[in-house]
Amino acid sequence: MFNSRNLLTGKHKYLFGLILVSFISVICLAFTMADSDNFDIARREVLLRRIGHEILLQSGDSVSRVLPVEKIGANEYRISFENAFTFQPESLVNTTRHLLAKDPLTGDYIVNVLNCNNASIAYGFAISSDKKDDVIACSGRKQPTARYMMDIKFKPTSINTVKKVSILGGLPVLAFVGFIFLRSVKRRKMLPEIKDTDILTLGPVLFDAKNRKLIINEKTIDLTGTETRLLSIFAMSPNETIERSRLQKEIWEDEGVIVGRSLDMFISKLRKKLEPDARIKITVIRGKGYKLEISS
Repeated sequence: MFNSRNLLTGKHKYLFGLILVSFISVICLAFTMADSDNFDIARREVLLRRIGHEILLQSGDSVSRVLPVEKIGANEYRISFENAFTFQPESLVNTTRHLLAKDPLTGDYIVNVLNCNNASIAYGFAISSDKKDDVIACSGRKQPTARYMMDIKFKPTSINTVKKVSILGGLPVLAFVGFIFLRSVKRRKMLPEIKDTDILTLGPVLFDAKNRKLIINEKTIDLTGTETRLLSIFAMSPNETIERSRLQKEIWEDEGVIVGRSLDMFISKLRKKLEPDARIKITVIRGKGYKLEISS
């Protein structure tokens, strides 16, 4: 026969361990995703420098530098150049599209080529994940030699955001499930675990909790559900005082009902059903509670 309190403690430990492991796993996964994002962003910046390098080569410049790539907004970058150069719009579009296709974070983006002296837009185009939505103009018109800089603005991607929200949002869900499970365990804790064929022997009395019956002097007496729960608690601690507050809590309060004299009434009914054998009885311990006394 299992002790209901030991069983409950085991379930508490299992539940706590499950929540703790799940919480740690979610946090680790979130950090892993953050590290992955940081890597992809660093790789994107390398690709942007590569775009600047290819544009200079196409203009016949293999000497001057591509200046450090600047992040000028949450999803916007600037490629600056050391010297003036010229560019062919069609080549610029093709080079940018080809290289950014290698960026896993890139979806839609807009490219503007600006004059450094007054920040006016010399050329621009928009690339979409759906090619028919691309906006490309002025191809074939070579641009004059000047000091240019390129601003590339990426449309925010929602995939990673959704993943993070789903993961972190799962924490309160996990906590809620744990809370429901814990309440369910608490509601069952007053019932001892009894196999289908188990019958408790309480001195001269046989107690069949599963079928809610007492067998006294070969006579079968039916019990109510509440009487069965009461006797189950007493049966787990025979000849020991059970506090009144514990009985109230385990029988009713955990079910959301607060009782007053109801306990006395059910104790009285249970006593009468045990009366056929004087060797087992429930006695009142004044100021404390009740005791199931069993004598041989």
